[in-house]
Amino acid sequence: MTSWELHGHELANCNCATGCPCQFMALPTHGNCEAVATFEFDKGHYGDTDLSGTKSALVVRWPGAIHEGDGTMQIIIDEKASPEQREALFKIMTGEDTDEMATMWWVFSAMSPHKLETLYKPIEIDMDMETRKGRVKIPGVFETEAGPIINPVSGQEHRARINLPHGFEFHVAEMAKGTTKTSGEIELKANKDTHVHMVEIHLSNSGVLEAAA
Repeated sequence: MTSWELHGHELANCNCATGCPCQFMALPTHGNCEAVATFEFDKGHYGDTDLSGTKSALVVRWPGAIHEGDGTMQIIIDEKASPEQREALFKIMTGEDTDEMATMWWVFSAMSPHKLETLYKPIEIDMDMETRKGRVKIPGVFETEAGPIINPVSGQEHRARINLPHGFEFHVAEMAKGTTKTSGEIELKANKDTHVHMVEIHLSNSGVLEAAA
């Protein structure tokens, strides 16, 4: 198994209500799962391949809950990545060289038998976990706009986090709301003002890490 480690940030938007029932071992809000997730890595490696400064994304859709399978998945890797970096990110995001169930990428790939062609596109991501604001743009694939949860009574911003000590994606995530518009092969129809999580991501072959890469 080739050793790998990645550190950076993630912005994800799914079609569930804020908080996402999946985080609490419940079924999706609408019975199915549709999501996008974008990653920017400030540090990382796959074997001897340096992955610092790379970006990637996913568009995924399942007809039911994720664990029921039959999903469709498409990986997008930033066009600036070298051939070696592209190959490394693809392997990581399809669960190769990863302990069973150790990362969300392993799970998503295992539950998605329908894999579309990997795309190499410019990926723009801008996110601020402190303000819970973010934006992603991948031409011809999707755009996501995210912002803080708003208290419906006071109109003030509401801050909430999810803490998963044994999570396979993150240990702590900031909650927000967002909207995604798709323009690629996978069409997401219900991601409007829905769940967003923003994460300082740190993963390896064996799962979530605490120390800096």
